[in-house]
Amino acid sequence: MHLIWTLALCFLAAVQGAQVCYDRIGCFADTSPYAGTVQRPITKLPWAPEKINVQFMLYTRSNQNSYQTVSAITPSTISSSNFRTSRKTRFVIHGFISSGTNSWVTNMCKKLLGIEDVNCIAVDWSGGSRTLYSQASNNVRVVGAEVAYFVKILQSNFAYSPANVHLIGHSLGAHAAGEAGKRQKGIARISGLDPAEPYFQNTPAEVRLDTSDAALVDVIHTDSGPLVPSLGFGMSQVIGHLDFFPNGGVHMPGCPQNIEIPNVNVEDIWNGVVNFVTCNHEKAVSYYTDSIGNSGTFASYPCANWDTYQRGSCKSCPSAGCPKMGHYADTYRGVTSSSQVFYLSTP
Repeated sequence: MHLIWTLALCFLAAVQGAQVCYDRIGCFADTSPYAGTVQRPITKLPWAPEKINVQFMLYTRSNQNSYQTVSAITPSTISSSNFRTSRKTRFVIHGFISSGTNSWVTNMCKKLLGIEDVNCIAVDWSGGSRTLYSQASNNVRVVGAEVAYFVKILQSNFAYSPANVHLIGHSLGAHAAGEAGKRQKGIARISGLDPAEPYFQNTPAEVRLDTSDAALVDVIHTDSGPLVPSLGFGMSQVIGHLDFFPNGGVHMPGCPQNIEIPNVNVEDIWNGVVNFVTCNHEKAVSYYTDSIGNSGTFASYPCANWDTYQRGSCKSCPSAGCPKMGHYADTYRGVTSSSQVFYLSTP
């Protein structure tokens, strides 16, 4: 009888899934829609906050070349830093295998500081990004929760409004930004730079970046070909208020053609060929960085699809004007609650 009850409890646990809870950031389960679905055929819990060890590295005009580590767990590190509540704050969140000290992250902060007096915070979650992709894709839930907690402390301890916060995330970092926006309402803007496709495409809004996560969600798609067989790492799904598909969103100028593999294991992709198939995926970062300080670039046009755009049928701007892909997307006057799709050509 004891054996029967033990087996029954084991079966019940398998059906119900596991859950972990943390004092500051709440609970996480490995049940649907985060696991056991067609889109996410995995059953993994995110790692503990202590293991991922998210770090917040502050750059300002007073310290452009060396960051100050600030922590919401120890708010005195914020008050004693160069952080100022009179400024907007832009968080930059890296993706899979990368880190907060990666050159593109620091370069983006430097370019931002070159044109505006902001708090630029590089979010380092390399402790959770340098692992199997399936695990990293779940770790973003904790990363997003940590970012939300940081914004919460800014609000409660420093009377700092989330309306002054902009989250910029690449690949998995885009979904971490979405998780932060779900947990901390009122964030002004999230910019998703080629949000990661594996385990996020066609999932419910609670799993991925979505328009409900911020007042403005703008997305740049640069590697939106199918994962199988084209090794497209970015989403083709329209998920923002403004979704930009430069050059059609699949193959970017200057990038080699993605190799085609008929049978793909996502773990093998990231471990084996990451060094030479991510050119398109990284282009979203390049485009956003290039747009900083260049408000006249990357004008984009509404169009039914890329083929129609290439035929020259979509070269007129709507009454609200044509939005600019990248940093100045927030100047577009035609944002609505619905998603809008735009195309453009780049050199």
